[in-house]
Amino acid sequence: MSIEQNKVLAAVAKENNQIELVNFDFPEVTSTTGLLKIEMTGMCGSDWPYFINYPRTKGSMILGHETVGHVHKIGNEAFARWGVKEGDRVALEEYLPCGHCQYCRTGDFRLCDETDTLLGNGVRYGSTPISMQPSLWGGYARYQYLHSNTVFHKIPVAMPAKLATLALPLGNGVEWANIQGKAGLGKCVVIQGPGQQGLACTVAAHQAGASQIIVTGLKADQHRLTLARELGAHHTIAIDEVDLLESIADITGGLFADIVIDCSSGGEETVLSAIQIARKGGLVLLCGRKGVPVREFQSDQLFKKHLTVRGMRGHSYQAVEMAISIISSEHYPLHKLCTHTFKLEEVELGLRTLGGKGLPNAIHCCVDPWMNS
Repeated sequence: MSIEQNKVLAAVAKENNQIELVNFDFPEVTSTTGLLKIEMTGMCGSDWPYFINYPRTKGSMILGHETVGHVHKIGNEAFARWGVKEGDRVALEEYLPCGHCQYCRTGDFRLCDETDTLLGNGVRYGSTPISMQPSLWGGYARYQYLHSNTVFHKIPVAMPAKLATLALPLGNGVEWANIQGKAGLGKCVVIQGPGQQGLACTVAAHQAGASQIIVTGLKADQHRLTLARELGAHHTIAIDEVDLLESIADITGGLFADIVIDCSSGGEETVLSAIQIARKGGLVLLCGRKGVPVREFQSDQLFKKHLTVRGMRGHSYQAVEMAISIISSEHYPLHKLCTHTFKLEEVELGLRTLGGKGLPNAIHCCVDPWMNS
């Protein structure tokens, strides 16, 4: 694929589960819109199932929503509304909320119908087909269209781009462990799944002052479990080597967990184990999509243990701002989360790496659209 002058090069996910490099026209910038020159985009774990399913059901699209870059062009009305100017270094949220519905007015704009792609046909960055003009809705490109409803976070100039792409995944961790989970002094937090989201929850729980943080995974996740300890976990458990229930009971003196955060995906077993290891009156947060029904779920267990079970989606504005502060503090070795960087020509390899079908030992990957240009 040749690079054309005065065009925007992007990696497009096609209906046949392949990536094609495409040159797009630069979008027209109106008074209410803008254009971002992308510096780097993180690869969210959700991009793998999006790649497998969304192009087939919605049409070809540019994936990627953990975008960091510089405001390249901006309309006059957008300048007044957004509070950013040309040249500012920013991270984008994936959401494009309307700003006036009940969800937006109460701070839950991630649930706004206009940007909900899970329970509706909303529009957001990284999961909108190129058939919707002006096509440049995703971060796996050199430039990205800035919709009038874009949500921005300013990024310090000195922050490395790879770390800046952690703003959203770490924001999820802050939202789940801290804001919703209320992890803190005296609380025992169990985090199931040592992927990028589970490790983000580990950082957030430690930052909040949780007294016990236990991260669970498989023997094959040993490198991630080791990193979990570096990021603040007090204990790690390989659940295919020891009995989970007995281990949690032993660590907690039989009290079990105040908060269980299930960040794993692709199976129902962790939902059942989360309910088992939560103490009476505890909180279970379900943060990873399973894709299958939970067949042996017994609702009476919630009644008997007086449990609160809550599904989690995404992050609030506050959580992302807190995440950026954590990154800026340099208190945690977050660079160890950033394991792979891919060129635009390598986006398909990057996606397959996310899905466990590419390069080994991946945690958080990035796309640098200017690499080797």
